[in-house]
Amino acid sequence: MLILQRRAGESLVIGGNITVSVVSIDGVRVRLAISAPEDVSILRSELITAATANRDSAMEEAAPTELLGLLGNVLEHGQEGTSPLSTHKSNQEKEETS
Repeated sequence: MLILQRRAGESLVIGGNITVSVVSIDGVRVRLAISAPEDVSILRSELITAATANRDSAMEEAAPTELLGLLGNVLEHGQEGTSPLSTHKSNQEKEETS
């Protein structure tokens, strides 16, 4: 890791086509301006961490098609009035008649 000191108004160049300039320093906050080609992605590290956590969480859960397949099996092989869908319909019919 390279550690540099820069003052407000100073810059550094990365790879010849990315420029990072220190716009201002206010206490513990530093404002940076980054000039880079459009194909270069610039993200804050906390967004990358959150995206990775979301992706990992989504992979742990069942896919929607898998859940639909399970629901289809319940509806095909379940007994009358025991599947979640038929129970829901039965409850709706009761509410409509009362």
